[in-house]
Amino acid sequence: MPAVLRDEPQYRLLFGSQVLSILGDRVTSVALPFAVLATGGGVADVALVSAAQFVPFVVLALPAGVWADRLDRKRILVASDLVRMACQLVAAALLLGGGASVPSLVAIAAAYGAADAFFAPAFTGLLPSTVSPVNLQPANALRGLSFSLANVLGPVVAGVLIAYAGGPGGALLFDAATFVVSVALLLPLRPRVVQRGMHEEDLAATTGHFWTSLREGWSEVRSRRWVVAFLSGMSVYHVVVLPSIFVIGPVLMDRELDGARSWATISACFGIGCLLGDLLFLRWRPRFALRVASLMLVGASCQAAFIGSGLGTWGIGGLELLAGVCVTGAFTLWETSLGEHVPERSLSRVSSYDYLSTAGVIPLGNLLAGLASAAYGLHATLLAMTVVGVGVSVVVAAAPSVRMLPRGAETAQAV
Repeated sequence: MPAVLRDEPQYRLLFGSQVLSILGDRVTSVALPFAVLATGGGVADVALVSAAQFVPFVVLALPAGVWADRLDRKRILVASDLVRMACQLVAAALLLGGGASVPSLVAIAAAYGAADAFFAPAFTGLLPSTVSPVNLQPANALRGLSFSLANVLGPVVAGVLIAYAGGPGGALLFDAATFVVSVALLLPLRPRVVQRGMHEEDLAATTGHFWTSLREGWSEVRSRRWVVAFLSGMSVYHVVVLPSIFVIGPVLMDRELDGARSWATISACFGIGCLLGDLLFLRWRPRFALRVASLMLVGASCQAAFIGSGLGTWGIGGLELLAGVCVTGAFTLWETSLGEHVPERSLSRVSSYDYLSTAGVIPLGNLLAGLASAAYGLHATLLAMTVVGVGVSVVVAAAPSVRMLPRGAETAQAV
């Protein structure tokens, strides 16, 4: 058992509540398109349901961060899980009973997405209060490991459930059950109590007007050059580089290699790299975490070049394995740096700006990548992605505020 699970009973509850739920999320991501198709919908309907789940996240990300800093974060997590559980139960009942339709799935997806928007910033703000400072990085790495494992196991579990347990409805029922487990483990959670109300800034998050709290959150971001710098690099990675994976990669494999078979192999290699990176950062605690994260971001930003390298399935897969190590390392050390240096009273609001400027720009990036590929060709677009993505990440890595950011005081004493 990893030391952070052995030594941190409250984190053990928080982590345990999420392991099965993350797997359920990956199962749903596979099952939902088939649920739409089972109602007689087409590709446009699949896109509509997907958008319905995503749009509330974009709209609510910043308000959710404010409320997570003002209210009890554990209660927000429990409420989010209960709403999402209800959504999956209703969807499963409609699918299994033959009463599902595209409009009903759109409505359920929108409600699910709204609840999901509140979960992420509340979880980010709560995690540091369940571990000692020295265990913050291993806690983030272990959570990353659970995501990596779920990415590998989720499609397999989804395939089995869809084939043998009632189709997409059975898969969504499984996801609903994971939320039951999550709530059962969250209820006894007793995070460390952080005293509020001792400073004017603390009061802004708990008693001030909503818009005041939102501005205070932006001030917390803007006042830290290293946050602005790295957040800019992560935004460019999501809007410029990631479309090489989401949009161009599958098309290129279909045209130049063995199609889905090649893409599955390359994706599996990336997943293995993520697992190796998570295991690495469970044990290695670099003295300058954000400096290492920025170098990992440079490596992650090479993914467009890797995809367009022309090295064949296994050559690209080997490069993507290295990219997986870099991607999970950049995310783990970035989230650890936020937890070590951003005050607990503001952490959810800062993380909400993070979520909005990264996950929130993915659809825009995908659209731009599709238009650029149609106009200039796949390889030219991948080259442009590489130049912009790597160039920006190198600038971020060279920023003094990023290179010289120390570990948190208590963590540094233990390293």
